Amino acid sequence: MNLIVDVGNTFVKLAVFKDDKLLVSRSIEVIGFEAEFKVLNKKFPNIQSCIISSVGNLPVENIKLVRERLHVIYLDSSTPLPFENLYKTPTTLGVDRLALVSASAIQYPDKNVLIIDAGTCITFDFINNKNQYLGGAISPGVQMRYKSLNNLTANLPLLEIKEPKNLIGNTTSEAIHSGVINGVLHEIDGVIEAYKLKYADLTVILTGGNANFLSKQLKSSIFANSNFLLEGLNYILQFNSKE
Repeated sequence: MNLIVDVGNTFVKLAVFKDDKLLVSRSIEVIGFEAEFKVLNKKFPNIQSCIISSVGNLPVENIKLVRERLHVIYLDSSTPLPFENLYKTPTTLGVDRLALVSASAIQYPDKNVLIIDAGTCITFDFINNKNQYLGGAISPGVQMRYKSLNNLTANLPLLEIKEPKNLIGNTTSEAIHSGVINGVLHEIDGVIEAYKLKYADLTVILTGGNANFLSKQLKSSIFANSNFLLEGLNYILQFNSKE
């Protein structure tokens, strides 16, 4: 069994896999890591290996706790991956993106795949049918757009994410919802169409915290998978266990 530790800016996700099957996943605040780690170890005593992926900060004592009990891989740019990385600055590439591309390489071999992660940022990552990762794009995420309108103006309110009622907003709040959400949807649909012009057999994966909210509103044909990143981390751990 494998333990996946995905450290974000605010929360930590813990997941347990048996081979390729996700048994359980938890999203907790960093302060609750030690307690949750001990609970999972007690519930799943056959866990032997762990991968830690961090875009935030996991305290040193927590990392030490995991290393004392499990074989640990700490994901970074030097970790062997199940694809050829052609990114020109691999040391600047986020580990979350490495995991998403790894999931694509394993689940969609010999395919042209565009992975869209709708989280804090919206990232676009492309791997071709030769198993080569070429790169992609980074754009502000949904909540970031709401926050920027509030932070960078004097009078616009900070709103919670909401599907707009109409294209034409007839109040300031509705205008913000229309601008943010329709802007994101048209951006994603536009990027997908641009890739399809170059790669006709394109497979598109949508994941991330806002995937379910956006998927029902997009015009493009996509596969929505909220666990895609966790699956990718598990594949990387399996790949390195074979080394």
